Amino acid sequence: MNTGLPLVERSDARMASHPYLDWPHFHAFAHRGGVGSAPENTMAAFQDAIDLGYVYLETDVHLTADGVVVAFHDEDLSRTCGVNARIEDVTWSELKDIRVNGAHNVPLLEEILSTWPSARINIDCKSDAVVDPLIGLLRRTNVLERICVGSFSDKRLGQIRSSLGDDVCTSLGPRGVARLLAATTSYDRLASRLSAHVAQVPIKQGPLPLVTKRFIETAHRVGLLVHVWTVDDPQEIARLIDLGVDGIMSDDTRALHDVLTARNMWPNTGYPNDSAST
Repeated sequence: MNTGLPLVERSDARMASHPYLDWPHFHAFAHRGGVGSAPENTMAAFQDAIDLGYVYLETDVHLTADGVVVAFHDEDLSRTCGVNARIEDVTWSELKDIRVNGAHNVPLLEEILSTWPSARINIDCKSDAVVDPLIGLLRRTNVLERICVGSFSDKRLGQIRSSLGDDVCTSLGPRGVARLLAATTSYDRLASRLSAHVAQVPIKQGPLPLVTKRFIETAHRVGLLVHVWTVDDPQEIARLIDLGVDGIMSDDTRALHDVLTARNMWPNTGYPNDSAST
């Protein structure tokens, strides 16, 4: 399988365990495409992130009533579309007539994958129903080298890993995060056999700090990179970078871009800037 991703050399001693992670710069994610110039999870938001130079885009997937995989965060359409209906209860033909913030289409995941063929896409699998169609879509489109799948469900992640094996990059599920956290105080050899490639976590777990220096060091010791979501404050972005995280997901794509640029961490060259007309 070859999607044309370039071979790169990492500047540190930790070699990425999957092509998706093998990028020699800080992993800056446009969370749901960002919200600075367009609503979340819309083609306009993703295009804005690409125009800023983002390589990593983050999105979510649900399944329509007739089995179509769409990029959308919520279970229902009320918050962003003003429609009192669940994604799983509407067909794709019905959804095509519904607008995010009154102006933007709900995109297909496949549309995102094909429009920006150089982008690396982080996918949050939001429902049990979408697991098998997502697996089929990822196989059919031959994009596994530039995909990472995460979920708040260990069951869903288990199904995806079982079906796609080592070809797919996955993040830790809740049980894996708990095991990694436990290993920070008493090293658990089982942590070294975690099946994921990356820990994608919030700064805190409830009231307790999760992303600490020791957490990051433990993750690195067992071969996991650490991505943190969702961080918009420039000072907090800077603090996490100094702490040693490998990537940050942000709704404020300009804030993350500006902090990295000020630190000479934003790449001057990268992938070609894919056009929405590609």
